[in-house]
Amino acid sequence: MSKAQLLEERQTRILKAIALEKPDRTPVVLEYAGFAAKVTNTPLPEFLGSLSKSVDVMIEAFHIVGDGDGIDYGVYSPYVLAYGWMSKVKVPGVELPDDAMYQVAETELMKTEDYDRILHQGWPDFYRLFMRERVLDDVPPERLPSAQPFMDVRAAWAAQGIPVLSGGTVSLPFELLCGARSLNSFFVDLMTMPDKIQEVMDAMMPHLVGHTCKKAKTEGYPAVWIGGWRSASNMISPPLWERFVWPYFEKAVDEVVNCGLIAVLHLDSDWTRDLAFFRSLPKAKCILATDGQTDLFKAKEILSGHMCLMGDVPATMLAFDTPDEVYEYSSKLIRELGPEDFILHSGCDIPMDAKLPNVQAMVAAATGR
Repeated sequence: MSKAQLLEERQTRILKAIALEKPDRTPVVLEYAGFAAKVTNTPLPEFLGSLSKSVDVMIEAFHIVGDGDGIDYGVYSPYVLAYGWMSKVKVPGVELPDDAMYQVAETELMKTEDYDRILHQGWPDFYRLFMRERVLDDVPPERLPSAQPFMDVRAAWAAQGIPVLSGGTVSLPFELLCGARSLNSFFVDLMTMPDKIQEVMDAMMPHLVGHTCKKAKTEGYPAVWIGGWRSASNMISPPLWERFVWPYFEKAVDEVVNCGLIAVLHLDSDWTRDLAFFRSLPKAKCILATDGQTDLFKAKEILSGHMCLMGDVPATMLAFDTPDEVYEYSSKLIRELGPEDFILHSGCDIPMDAKLPNVQAMVAAATGR
């Protein structure tokens, strides 16, 4: 089979699952960053220092694992986290030892008086200055994604017969403000100045989705992420969640879908409490992608026939369990959540310390190889 035929076969399998149709078998999509460096014996600073290098290493890792149907995202820079969280990121080979994992260093970079600055300046100008002066001010300029040559990431993977699912990430107002203010301070703000927070979120929202969608469409991707990290149901009381999270989440999904893209709802932590809300989102246009904490079997009960589920082999299982245990759990997911409406996937990223045989066992549960 040619690479082009393989690409078409894999894309069809994934897109059928998203469209709530029955594929020939359950598709399996991989998601990783640091794991690629480890499994290819690439030094982390080398992997993280160049977008083109990250693509090459991630493709090599995909072939080492073998038989997957696609990759969730096809390129990686740790500074993507900085843009999505408005927080500093510590990187091996820069602030950390070469063999240390990159990490978000969340501190209170934004002050309460900045809420009025956002309303006065407008979100785009505030965000641009904030990132330049408070978040990225100590980052070596050559390491920033914007300073590196453009490369057609999707085409590089397609040449290997591998589809890339997501072409960018949308961060919601809650996530951006929480990262910039720091979690504790922002949660205090929600209680002490709720009307101001809502006014600021309303001012931010029109600027958060369009550029990401336009870029993804131009570059030929089928989907973009909408991220939920600290905005999960188990973090916030229902009244706060229904005021400060869900309305903006719903608007973002509608805007992504109206652009002709699939919304990958990348949800960390536990969203089980409010799964019924997701039935209001466009049918067969979203993927509920969970990280092992949301009850995916409950999600199947609530969202079956409405939304594709993607998950959710936990990071701990891929790192510490045996291949047989991973295979058994992955097979259970396929059996009880598939064959329609389901994509087998790790719970969030495959961790850097995942065992290769465990990742291969996850894939084998779907492919039968």
